Amino acid sequence: MADELYNSRSPGNLSDYSGSSSRNARKVGYSDLDFSLALHPFKKDIMPLKDDRAIRNSIKNILNTDRFERPFQQRSGAGLRELLFEPISFITENLIESKIKGALSREPRIEVLKVAAKGDEKNNLYDISIKFKIKANNGVQTLPIILRRLR
Repeated sequence: MADELYNSRSPGNLSDYSGSSSRNARKVGYSDLDFSLALHPFKKDIMPLKDDRAIRNSIKNILNTDRFERPFQQRSGAGLRELLFEPISFITENLIESKIKGALSREPRIEVLKVAAKGDEKNNLYDISIKFKIKANNGVQTLPIILRRLR
């Protein structure tokens, strides 16, 4: 009797259960601050980056961050600046690739498929291509990045 007070549905009668939920699945959206600080033409407010562009911006921020640069997040960042003044060689290219893979493995929204770094001795830069899959929509994208010495 006490069980009937708390259980409004009897186990044999499922007529009050429709089998569908009244909630609709909502697409997960990501947003990030655009550091170019571009203004919306009508609202005159800073336009945020949305979804795929926000994830691409996050990847760039991770790669431009050194280790121990962010307080209380010592493991975040790739630490690529220390390799920019090393001689351009196959070994340095492999180190850059492994550091990028390690840093982006902590980004939960993506899965890194391929990282390719190619050194250009003439221009003193590294041409990097990162191929990744966004887990939310299974979209595969390629992000080209150029690392250049500033001195």
